[in-house]
Amino acid sequence: MADTYDVLVIGAGPAGEHAAGRLADGGLRVAIIERELVGGECSYWGCIPSKTLIRPGDVLAAARRAPGAAEAVTGPPDTAAALAQRDYMTSHWRDDGQRRWLESAGIELVRGTGCLTGERTVDVERADGATRRLRAARAVVLATGSVPVIPPVPGLREAGPWDNRAITSAKEIPQRLLVLGGGAAGTEMAQAFKRLGSKSVIVLEGSQRLLAREEPFAGEELRAAFEAEGITVVTGARMTAARRVGSDGPVVATVADGREFTGDEILVAVGRRPATAGIGVERAGLEPGRPVLVDRQLRVAGVPEGWLYAIGDCTGLAPLTHMGKYHGRIAAAAILGRDTADAASHGIVPRVTFTDPQVCAVGKTLGEAQAAGLRVTAVSTPTGDVPGAYTQGNGIRGTSQLVVDDDRRTVVGATFTGPGVQELLHSATVAICSGVTVDRLWHAVPSFPTISEVWLHLLEAYGL
Repeated sequence: MADTYDVLVIGAGPAGEHAAGRLADGGLRVAIIERELVGGECSYWGCIPSKTLIRPGDVLAAARRAPGAAEAVTGPPDTAAALAQRDYMTSHWRDDGQRRWLESAGIELVRGTGCLTGERTVDVERADGATRRLRAARAVVLATGSVPVIPPVPGLREAGPWDNRAITSAKEIPQRLLVLGGGAAGTEMAQAFKRLGSKSVIVLEGSQRLLAREEPFAGEELRAAFEAEGITVVTGARMTAARRVGSDGPVVATVADGREFTGDEILVAVGRRPATAGIGVERAGLEPGRPVLVDRQLRVAGVPEGWLYAIGDCTGLAPLTHMGKYHGRIAAAAILGRDTADAASHGIVPRVTFTDPQVCAVGKTLGEAQAAGLRVTAVSTPTGDVPGAYTQGNGIRGTSQLVVDDDRRTVVGATFTGPGVQELLHSATVAICSGVTVDRLWHAVPSFPTISEVWLHLLEAYGL
């Protein structure tokens, strides 16, 4: 016999929690299935601990840019206190608070690994090996997230590399850190650990620049900032071998040109893949380990009667926490019978790399817009060339850029770089989402003195 609910959600990360919460608020009986911690990767091994570890270095850097405050910075950060704050922010890797929220929302938590076994049917294998069968009257939602990729480099796996979980839960700061991958996760942790006390940090990136998916100037500015802080950046570096010396000695990484780089630990941050293996997706005609293709209502493509949904990282659409939460809202609305569709995943994805300088972007890069056949103009201005930046201290640098569709006279992409500029991003997201013309944006007056005045400079550069 199966226990029946209106909706079953497999995965209690941010995407699954948001979907379950909306569905419960809509009066449905919901069960959420989770084999690890309620709250998911972001809460315990991703965004929350990583940004907590980044924060001390950011505060000290900001103080050093401000005369009067700079003189008060007389020593290094308290690493033990930073790690203790990280432990506090992750609730010491306990999900009691999240479980209480589920209970208060009327959502049943089913501990174990969920596996599709038939139409609207999920078997949950508990830690003790027992299996419980659940059935959904309306829908099943896949919210299984993603897992880190370890590339097939000879010796790398045997060297015991760190992934995002290992570095965000580290108990001490290694003296020498190698980072394989110059994307958001790799660059954030490289700088955070350098500022927390690592004497040597080396970033190995296979492409020709850091943050290869963003505008070229962003990676160039970040590289310059890293090198000024003593972080070594090696681009065009394809790793060919790795080995750990002894059982607990250093790791030696070899790249294609024969150079070797040594660290006490190596962080592998080359990307993630959808966590869709081992959950029975083949019973719905899907390929395990691959992204789940969905329509604009987040229904899984090709499933008769549309009872199966997928949200968040497992779709491969936009593997970011905020996008997973957005997917949860869309899927819940569709299940509740509301007229809704996913628009943001298709050209309006906001993203922030929390380095110093930060790299904040939304929509299309100039290259992506041109590849899409749009007739566009890119305009830019130095982020530090407004009074609001001057008041933050000396040496505020970066670039603000808009990509404008000349035919519609609307913004289709925006990038902001500089220290602490993440709050600039939502104004660009609103502009792109709303399709506001640049002529109308000219009347959106930014407060003085704020860094938002870069918008005036950008519109003036466009000719307004």
